Amino acid sequence: MTTAKDIMHPGAEWLPAHETLDRAAQMMRDLDVGALPIADENERLCGILTDRDIVVGCVARGHDPARITAGEMAKGTPRWIDANADAEEVLREMKEHRIRRLPVIENKRLVGMISEADIARHLSDAQVAGWAEKVYEHRR
Repeated sequence: MTTAKDIMHPGAEWLPAHETLDRAAQMMRDLDVGALPIADENERLCGILTDRDIVVGCVARGHDPARITAGEMAKGTPRWIDANADAEEVLREMKEHRIRRLPVIENKRLVGMISEADIARHLSDAQVAGWAEKVYEHRR
């Protein structure tokens, strides 16, 4: 059985909710990633920040990324998956919530992230096609 831990790329890092968006952008650059999980003061997942969030939700609205925190950008209920969840559970979670990045948690700790590239690398063409069809389905 292929698990979330088998699919994920390890070594994901939290972005503390108090960090500013300019610092988040620097972390994304340094880590070569497009998204970071946001952690509250207790290191619990409170959201995910994407490079698009910074551009569209902050910069394009005329806000200063040095004055807006990641926590201010965190909206909704963050989705995550247990490290031992099987591949079908991973796909179901991502399809149902139309998400392209999924934090992987083990023993209440972030152990990795699953991205589009991870799905493509580790799953069958049929699984990837089904996932992509749902995640990229036109929203009205």
